[in-house]
Amino acid sequence: MTRLINSFVTAFERWMPDSFVVAIILSVLTFVLAITLSGASPGELIIAWGDGFWNLLSFTIQVVLTLLLGHTLAYTPPMQRALKSVARTVHSARSAYLTVAFIACGTSLISWALGLVASAVMARTVASVAHERNIPVHYPLLVACAYSGIVIWHQGLSASIGLAIATPGHFLEDSIGIVRTSQTLFTSSSLLTALFILVTLPLLMSRLRPADHACRPLPDFIESETQDTDKSIDIEFKATPAARLENNRTLNVLFVAIGIIFLLIEFFERGKGLNLNLLNFIFLIAGVALTRSPKHYLELIVSAAKIVGPFLLQYPFYAGIAGMMNDSGLARMVVDLFVQISTAQTLPITSFFSGAILNLFVPSGGGQWVIQGPIAMQSALELGADVPLTAMAVSFGDQWTNLIHPLLAIPVLAITGLQARDIMGYCALALLYTGPIFIISLLLTS
Repeated sequence: MTRLINSFVTAFERWMPDSFVVAIILSVLTFVLAITLSGASPGELIIAWGDGFWNLLSFTIQVVLTLLLGHTLAYTPPMQRALKSVARTVHSARSAYLTVAFIACGTSLISWALGLVASAVMARTVASVAHERNIPVHYPLLVACAYSGIVIWHQGLSASIGLAIATPGHFLEDSIGIVRTSQTLFTSSSLLTALFILVTLPLLMSRLRPADHACRPLPDFIESETQDTDKSIDIEFKATPAARLENNRTLNVLFVAIGIIFLLIEFFERGKGLNLNLLNFIFLIAGVALTRSPKHYLELIVSAAKIVGPFLLQYPFYAGIAGMMNDSGLARMVVDLFVQISTAQTLPITSFFSGAILNLFVPSGGGQWVIQGPIAMQSALELGADVPLTAMAVSFGDQWTNLIHPLLAIPVLAITGLQARDIMGYCALALLYTGPIFIISLLLTS
């Protein structure tokens, strides 16, 4: 077991480049495959890449705001005290890994974005507490635990595919109608699968810990930053009208009151469910409520801004990849290849694997569904396969390979100060563990 773990970790540390380099490599690979397999011309692909580059700009900004506002909320003084109180329950290395992985899985079921931010901040906090108590914790594994929860996000409240096909007016309604979440997210099979992973994945991650002498502790610069967050931000105060406004908590209270009224209207009068915009609004209201003044909140925003740069840079590259795959027909070729060897019983399994492969090139649940959804659903109808189960199979595949995708790991890595290569060996082992669980779940249900 130790040799297997070490081989995975060493391989990724040696061979995996920075996530930005991975985005460039995947762009070039898609370009070459589209020319070779689909016969597209270089000129057509360059146009498709450029046209698609900014197609997901709105979603990119939504996600960037989620990371920015979520990070800011996590570093408000009351939240820091709450995180510290949870972290202080850790009295051994094993409990450190279990705590972070369990929180990662649990919060991912509420919202994938919340899961990434909350678990990353918790990993830093737990590592800091362990450092204070001389508990030998391997920091890269702890961060891998924080990222591992992404593997069940499609079975939670922010599941893009399950929520999309349950929404009246979705783009496939004419062919499959409205598919209720009781048929997808909240079936006994999906719930039991998510629960099984929620309980057992933390146990697996805790078993991957190296010997005490091989543990890599919390980096010194992260420790100093963590200690700085314990101190109140010094706000220069001058007795001027402008300064009094900037440091006036009354403005926070007024904004929070109006925001809460708006949320109540959205959820209860308009009947809207949780989406990225409302999640961002909740993060914003909560963050403002837990800070002393507008200036205090702005100081925290400025401190959090450093985590969003890499994501803001790289996501358009994947939008460009999606443009090439879609316009050249390469994405359809991947899905069709699996569909051609499918029956009504095996279509969920082949959809799982095709979804897993496409996710490496189009790491967006909603974006991938636009490409794969029409093909998968039409195939399910023609073969007489279970439509809701096939949709969930695509979701399973999408979330499964998230474990080894560096793009979605960017928020966790930015907050924790590590590189993708530091954690991906452990995430790959989590991939090997969870894959058979998803396949068995699909086989038992189909």
